[in-house]
Amino acid sequence: MLNKFKPVTPGLRGTVLVSKKHLSKEKPIKSLLKPMLSTGGRNNQGRITSRRMGGGVKRKYRVIDFKRNKLDINAEVIRNEYDPNRSAFISLLKYDDGELSYIISPKNINLGDKLISGDNVEIKNGNCLPLKNIPVGTNIHNIELKPGAGGQLIRSAGSSAQIVSKEEPYIQIKLTSGEIRHINKNCKATIGEVSNSDQKNIKLGKAGRKRYLGFRPKVRGVVMNPVDHPHGGGEGRTSGGRNPVTPWGVPTKGFKTRKNKKTSVFIIKRRKK
Repeated sequence: MLNKFKPVTPGLRGTVLVSKKHLSKEKPIKSLLKPMLSTGGRNNQGRITSRRMGGGVKRKYRVIDFKRNKLDINAEVIRNEYDPNRSAFISLLKYDDGELSYIISPKNINLGDKLISGDNVEIKNGNCLPLKNIPVGTNIHNIELKPGAGGQLIRSAGSSAQIVSKEEPYIQIKLTSGEIRHINKNCKATIGEVSNSDQKNIKLGKAGRKRYLGFRPKVRGVVMNPVDHPHGGGEGRTSGGRNPVTPWGVPTKGFKTRKNKKTSVFIIKRRKK
């Protein structure tokens, strides 16, 4: 659900944000929090290695259970929470043995729902099981790339993948990007789509809200000097005079930089161009 605002200030004119009325207002579980240090994009030598980072609201990391390795123990959804470190919401689970853990919240999950992880559990929203036991055509998220390593694929808001076919010892998965790839049949995945599918429709409304998120202003290479960027310099307004490149001369805007021969063998069909 989206919130639209009356234009009582310039910043609110056009602002569209996701409603968080259904989320818990309680503080997160202290034992599941870790401190997060802000780097501002700088490495151990103090040099900027990731540009346009810095500032932002101070936040703590919520420890998420991506492995779901408490097998055959029922867990109840206690509450859904906002997580400042990701686009999806998170759900707090309480297992029958009393342990608490956070998971990425699946879409349409409700308070009091019972979830379980195991080899032969029910195909139900939020349950976690190996890919070999999930029917073809099922929507899944939080997919492992190596058995036991924890979910790495399909974790952002509103995303889901689909099982296309099963071939020993691999399962064919179609990802959100359109890419089809092989994944080991013993890797786990969670049933359903990730929560907060309205995230793609938000409009921040003002530059300051972008700064809260830890982003600094973006300056085009064309307006820089020749010493700062290959596109820089020239009299008046010029459009660069060469193909689009990064400040270090690497082609950009469509130039493919992926060079991973180890995993290329698993990719059947590349993502949509």
